[in-house]
Amino acid sequence: MGAEFVQLSLTPLLIGVLAAIACALPGNFLILRRQALIGDAISHVVLPGIVVAFLVTGVTATWPMLLGAAGAAVVAVILIEAIKRLGRIEPGAAMGVAFTSLFAAGVLLLEQSDTSGVHLDVQHALYGNLESLIWFQAEGWHSLADPVALAALPPELVRMAVTAAAIALLTAFFWRPLKLSTFDEGFAGAVGIPTAAVSLGLVIAAAVAAVAAFDAVGSIIVIAMFICPPAAARLMTNRLEVQVLWSVAFAALSAILGYVLAGYGPLWLGADNAVSAAGMIATVSGLILALACLFAPHRARIGAPKGV
Repeated sequence: MGAEFVQLSLTPLLIGVLAAIACALPGNFLILRRQALIGDAISHVVLPGIVVAFLVTGVTATWPMLLGAAGAAVVAVILIEAIKRLGRIEPGAAMGVAFTSLFAAGVLLLEQSDTSGVHLDVQHALYGNLESLIWFQAEGWHSLADPVALAALPPELVRMAVTAAAIALLTAFFWRPLKLSTFDEGFAGAVGIPTAAVSLGLVIAAAVAAVAAFDAVGSIIVIAMFICPPAAARLMTNRLEVQVLWSVAFAALSAILGYVLAGYGPLWLGADNAVSAAGMIATVSGLILALACLFAPHRARIGAPKGV
């Protein structure tokens, strides 16, 4: 049983947990800044950027994907400004129109493109390929100390580990400017903090997390993790430091419970087949948020950041 778990389930679980944490960390500040829609928007922009990058380069390597997503983000910003100015509608509506349109364009490009040579299709874009990220060379827990076996780890695990670690380190390093500019932007500017640069850096961090997680877990988990764990954590405490810890715990719990329930839940209920791990992880994160809304200590909070 141990060898089977290490080979079939350990790496998908770790990738799911790391992806959830990498998205939840910047999600805390997006929630507090009332910019949660940006996380949703980024996850939509990723798709057409990745598809165009693949069509141009013919590969699904990390750097072309990042550059494609960055280019799509620039196009999205231009499109939002054009819609706001020409249509004279408020920014939230302009964002909704721009990002859903770009996501739909990405889906159409996928359907009309030859992606048979790589694992890139509409279902992959939505659900990722978490269940297929198996560690084939693993023979048991002792493989964790075997250099040959470790060299055969799914590359998605290494990418998500590096991304999650980088975002955690950047969050810790820029904690003070992030905290001050989130709760009092005017005071942060007065003491010399470049608030515009901090805001841009936060969006870039969210975009990097979304791109890194997209291939493995798809857009559904990315959207859910930007919003649900931080929102649930916000209902648990008045302190930002504790909120971030709660969000990490909720993100990891969602990934673990979701993966286990996706594989074994239907079997426990008498069904023949498992369900999508990505869909179940997102569902569990939503259920955790619902429980927080009902029972959390600060469930009456409506979202405005009124204290640390």
